[in-house]
Amino acid sequence: MKLENDKNCSWINDLNPRLNINKIQSNKDCEWLIVGAGYTGLSAARKLSQIHPNQKIILVDSQLAGEGASGRNSGYLVDTTLNDGFNSNDEIKDYKKKTDIYALGIKVIKKFIKEYQVDCEYNECGKYFASSKLEDEKKLLGFSKILSQLKFKHEILSSENLKQRLGTSFYKIGLFTKGGILLHPGKLVRAMIDALPNNVELFENSPLQKWIKEGNFIKCKFECGEIKTKKIIFATNGFLKSLGIKTNYNFPITLTASMTRPLTDYEFKSINEPKEWGVLPVRPMGATVRMTKNRRILIRNTAEVRNPLKMSQSDLNIRTLKHKLGIKKRFPQLPDDIIQSTWSGIVARTRNSSQIFEKINENIFVAGCYNGSGIGVGTLFGEQIAIKACNESSEEIKIIELIKKPTWIPPEPFLSIGVKTRLIYERLKARSEI
Repeated sequence: MKLENDKNCSWINDLNPRLNINKIQSNKDCEWLIVGAGYTGLSAARKLSQIHPNQKIILVDSQLAGEGASGRNSGYLVDTTLNDGFNSNDEIKDYKKKTDIYALGIKVIKKFIKEYQVDCEYNECGKYFASSKLEDEKKLLGFSKILSQLKFKHEILSSENLKQRLGTSFYKIGLFTKGGILLHPGKLVRAMIDALPNNVELFENSPLQKWIKEGNFIKCKFECGEIKTKKIIFATNGFLKSLGIKTNYNFPITLTASMTRPLTDYEFKSINEPKEWGVLPVRPMGATVRMTKNRRILIRNTAEVRNPLKMSQSDLNIRTLKHKLGIKKRFPQLPDDIIQSTWSGIVARTRNSSQIFEKINENIFVAGCYNGSGIGVGTLFGEQIAIKACNESSEEIKIIELIKKPTWIPPEPFLSIGVKTRLIYERLKARSEI
């Protein structure tokens, strides 16, 4: 599983390049190996170090740490999500369990930011669910009823309200939730890398080729060396399946996004100089859109089943055209050449939108599949899977283990056929929302 480091993501390009990148070049032994250096792996390493400050911990990633999905997402720290399905009383109870986990994720991020004095443009500005179709009012009113039952502060907004707040007349109906948070994902994950303790050794650009359990140890083969470990935590999220972890319970989806250059004073004034905002789609395959703190517009309106290891520049250029169309539909007064960069990223999905948090056996643990809520939930699960791997417990683990387990998915090629068919169906339903 070899991934390429690219320079397409605006979030990552905002950061200073890191120096002293170490790659696995020899055989090593350790008490703990964590595979995947995103939010989950970094948090697991930090927590393990607190519990076992004198044990050797190795953290490894197939590309540069934090520059996978963790540094490439849209920067939403969510308190609620819309397209999870919640019609019956039992489903509402399950949804409450999910929002409890979202709340714990927000809490752990806030704690990290405070403890390490992190500047990641954290903004408790809330978030919007919005649609250009008035017929989606029924769905939003149903969602509003659920939010009221669960005591979430929110409000339904008309097209005029949305225009005043967002600077676009594209949306006809919307719902605002006060608990949503926007941040700079690249700056947050970089702070987690900088906060790694001294007994954590980080290796990057070192894809895991093969792993095998032998007695009470796990042997992991890399291009230029082997690591022998007592315990292993898999935190690769969208790449769990490719490593043979819970293969019939998760699958990767490739998303692409674009970001504009900062708007000029004239351009910003032409859209009524809105405060920072974030919009999530009412329809599953609609566009996620953000106005950032420094006047850039981010848009993500593609989701596909494809080779998750890389996307060619020509393929990215095709997605850029879709993103340009999405921006023009919302802000027709902005110029055509405003997009600065386009990038792809991988999210992990399960059939029933549940996460994976599991002890495989005494030596092997796994956390992943955040279904698009990886900033908070991924950080939370990293800390808690480390606690679980140390044979300890917590109130957070008790809450996490109340959620339903991921349901079985069919093998290939039936899985890809089914997912592609579903994406096509949802894309047709949301074609006006790109």
